[in-house]
Amino acid sequence: MTEPVGDGGRRTALVVAAVGGLAFVALAWWLVPWDPVPGGALAPVPAESVFSSAEIQRAEEFSRWARVWSWSSLVLSLLLACWFGFTRRGRALFQRLRGPWWLQVVQAVVVLALAGRLLTLPFAVAQRMLRRDYGLSNQPWSGFAVDLLKGELVGIVLTALGLVVVIACARRWRRAWPAVAGGLLVALIAVGSFVHPVVIEPIFNDFTPLAEGPLRTEIFAVADEEGVPIDDVLVADASRRTTTLNAYVSGFGGTRRVVVYDNLVESLPQDQALSVIAHELAHARHHDVVTGTALGSAGALLGVGLLALLLGRLRRRGWPEMGEPGVVPVLLALVAVASLVTAPVQNGISRQIETRADVDALGTTGDSQAFADMQRELARRSLADPTPMAWSHWWFGSHPTVLMRIALAVRMDRD
Repeated sequence: MTEPVGDGGRRTALVVAAVGGLAFVALAWWLVPWDPVPGGALAPVPAESVFSSAEIQRAEEFSRWARVWSWSSLVLSLLLACWFGFTRRGRALFQRLRGPWWLQVVQAVVVLALAGRLLTLPFAVAQRMLRRDYGLSNQPWSGFAVDLLKGELVGIVLTALGLVVVIACARRWRRAWPAVAGGLLVALIAVGSFVHPVVIEPIFNDFTPLAEGPLRTEIFAVADEEGVPIDDVLVADASRRTTTLNAYVSGFGGTRRVVVYDNLVESLPQDQALSVIAHELAHARHHDVVTGTALGSAGALLGVGLLALLLGRLRRRGWPEMGEPGVVPVLLALVAVASLVTAPVQNGISRQIETRADVDALGTTGDSQAFADMQRELARRSLADPTPMAWSHWWFGSHPTVLMRIALAVRMDRD
């Protein structure tokens, strides 16, 4: 029988939360571009100047139903997590788990993940049918099922690993666990940023080097101009699951590579493709992945400290204490609520960083028209809502709207 575990000590938890919170604020002030647009705030261009009325109507119809299914899935998954974590009946189900404590933690993660997936599966299927009906996907249902399974397995492994580490710390260091667990989570986040390109990405896509030719040559030229050394340019077989276009830069040092979707290579004119890639290279130029890792690490410290303080209060009311496998549903419910509450902060920072990358891309290519045409084509291919609800975009939007991005191109062209 394991000795009861304390909540880590109020003082330790307060210090960890304070360090994490101050680090997050300082890093955000230092690293996030809060005023990236030359000339100040932008006003979006009129939607009718970019899209036809039929295109606007089609995008709005698709987006309306996409929000219905995604928000319904979000609400139900959140309610399920809260029922398991915050009700006596929900938590009691996990008292039936058997085996060593770490195995009980893994079992609890599996049960919660599968329960959430089964509850929200109809909405995932509805979302999939919607995308197929609107021509955004040609992936067979078998491929969809395999991707869904892969995503669940990756999520279960990463979640179980994180919880085993945190709970192990609480069992070993009764008072100091928030500091120890926070430090280990910071290390895991940093390692994850490095290994993701070479471990996780290949699970979902196959990559082949871009063939020698003008596009490959120009990509390396743009990378040189932006001062971003790249190891290779790879093509992802994204067209087997989606018709939308994208590119990104992943990895660090010797693992850094530009990844382009195969349908982007095949369907976009070279000047527009280079605008996409210049944007992604700007992220690498400003070390935006490192910025995200640093902010995520600071947020993890803040979260661990606040978690210890809250669990200390809950334990005095008879809730499971940190170190017991029964605390898993409580932790995951708290993480789910915190993720939703902090989404405006995360997405607000993301929009600023994306805007800076747009500014750099326009400065590098010097081709505002290609940038604007590219943004229109990407939005048209993905059926992005040109005028989303303001509160929805503020809460959930990780990128500026297409109309704001085109407005930026217009301003840069005039300047």
